[in-house]
Amino acid sequence: MKSREARLTTDIVAPLAGTVVALADVPDPVFADAVVGPGLAIEPDPPDETLGAVRVVVVAPCPGRMISVYPHAVVISMDADRAVLVHLGVDTEDLATACFDVAVVEGQEVVAGQPLLAWSPECVRQAGRSAICPVVALQAEDDDLVPVVEPGDRVTEGQRLLAWR
Repeated sequence: MKSREARLTTDIVAPLAGTVVALADVPDPVFADAVVGPGLAIEPDPPDETLGAVRVVVVAPCPGRMISVYPHAVVISMDADRAVLVHLGVDTEDLATACFDVAVVEGQEVVAGQPLLAWSPECVRQAGRSAICPVVALQAEDDDLVPVVEPGDRVTEGQRLLAWR
């Protein structure tokens, strides 16, 4: 593993528009206690109905290779030492066919901002689940991440969220 000083800082961008939430406020102890790593979460905005949208597009938060692709979550590996998890909602694994449409496959190379999937936060909420989306830096220590935004801030898709050094 490269030391933090030996690697470049990489920006992690918001995979969707919404309101930033502290990871500690995610209603799941695995995320809230940072068991899988530090990060932030986003409470998603509804789809833009003025454009006829019924689903929210989720984009890659960083460049890399898709190492895990599920309808409700993706993991992108930036290099041997760093990977980012985007999890759509809490306890959403069983809602795959109803709420999510995947546009990428495992092994695929992606660039930051590239569409990965589309989903319906409203479908998740109607199933009685939280639609909050943790964005987690796997294999990271707390001091590896520098938040660029604060809980309560509104972010747009593709806006800088974290700097991973």
